[in-house]
Amino acid sequence: MKQKKKPDLLTEVELEFMTKLWALGEGTVRDVLAELPEGRDLAYTSAATILRILEQKGFVTSRKEGKRHVFVPTLAKDTYQIRSLKDLSAKLFDDAPAALVARLVSDESLSEEALGQIRALVDERLNDDTG
Repeated sequence: MKQKKKPDLLTEVELEFMTKLWALGEGTVRDVLAELPEGRDLAYTSAATILRILEQKGFVTSRKEGKRHVFVPTLAKDTYQIRSLKDLSAKLFDDAPAALVARLVSDESLSEEALGQIRALVDERLNDDTG
């Protein structure tokens, strides 16, 4: 029987929870719920279920403190960002990162300041590689 592979990417709701946990460093179900936007009515049990799913997928671990479970991210946010961008590049841009960047910088709504920041980052990376 083939073992089911753990998903590498998060659903939209899972990402929302991970973003809150990354900001908190660690937290209980109530801590995460308190960080959700106002008007985002989510039952405690639903939030607990989402955090348990994240634990099953290996994105968080938990420890028991009294009656509460404290959840801690096992994956750094920047590591997940890299994973997501590689997946996006592979799926939408034929595994060509330059095509992804080309689409980004061709966006008319991108300010000159943002383009300058991107240029500075590319220059810095090139200098690091040749330096």
